[in-house]
Amino acid sequence: MNKPRILQIGPLSGTPGADAQLAETYQVLAYWLADDKAAFLKTAQDIEMIVTSAGIGCSAEVMRALPNLKVICNWGVGYDSIDIEAATALNVKVTNTPEVLNDCVADEAMGLMIAAARRIAQGDQFVRANHWENKQNLPLGTRVSGKNLGIVGLGRIGMVIAKRASGFDMNIQYFNRTKRDDVPFKKADSLVDLARWSDFLMVATVGGAQTQALISADVMRALGPKGILINIARGPVVDETAMVKLLASGELGGAALDVFEREPIVPDALKHMPNVVLMPHQASATHETRQAMFELVLENMEAYFAGKPLLTPVN
Repeated sequence: MNKPRILQIGPLSGTPGADAQLAETYQVLAYWLADDKAAFLKTAQDIEMIVTSAGIGCSAEVMRALPNLKVICNWGVGYDSIDIEAATALNVKVTNTPEVLNDCVADEAMGLMIAAARRIAQGDQFVRANHWENKQNLPLGTRVSGKNLGIVGLGRIGMVIAKRASGFDMNIQYFNRTKRDDVPFKKADSLVDLARWSDFLMVATVGGAQTQALISADVMRALGPKGILINIARGPVVDETAMVKLLASGELGGAALDVFEREPIVPDALKHMPNVVLMPHQASATHETRQAMFELVLENMEAYFAGKPLLTPVN
């Protein structure tokens, strides 16, 4: 039996063995290995499926070069790196991997918040540098339990974060474009109002043009010199330049960041701030979640080639 041909934009390096497993079932055209990509696409005119990841995405140019393209299967919940407008205009379906990563992303969100509040990363360096042995003192941290948590984007992941935070007896408000009638939490009238109320501001919204710089300088100033910003969404959702300046001036109390505006480039200033916790975009990075994400990609692929409805279409 001939294997179905697919175009893979880049390696699925986040799941060990994923590329080899794809190659067992499909004839994989490795776009990222091609020297002359335009010529390579001309050899793929029959391709109906692209496989990619949220970190790599897919451009409109690639889509338009494949006249038989029908579906793009995306490894990741975010799809802002895929030109959704072009895909929709070309009648190309896009899938993602929601739900299966909610728990691990929420776990890291809570971990980042606690690490920033209780100076855990700073304390680790403090001990390793022998400051404790030399009778120096680590600055006091901030209590998390019972504090105010503002969640920007009360979607799937935001709801799981709220559940975790409830276990810490935190007070919760949120900001969405629309009010949710199925939750007991108050919707703030504006992001500035939410930030002003919050001790911790958790960013869990979608990425893309519609949320770029949503967390503005005004929002961060409202969060204030004792407030802590946590971002596990997308880097461009936060005005990174403004954030660095406000952290440096003390107008923003602290930050815990899993994502950045120009990954993997992180502003040098952030690397030297003791009130900042940094992670290299790892919120879903557990063996269990990454495997579940890959399995959902496979299930969408199998559904398409079997003529069945896609499991998780986004357009």
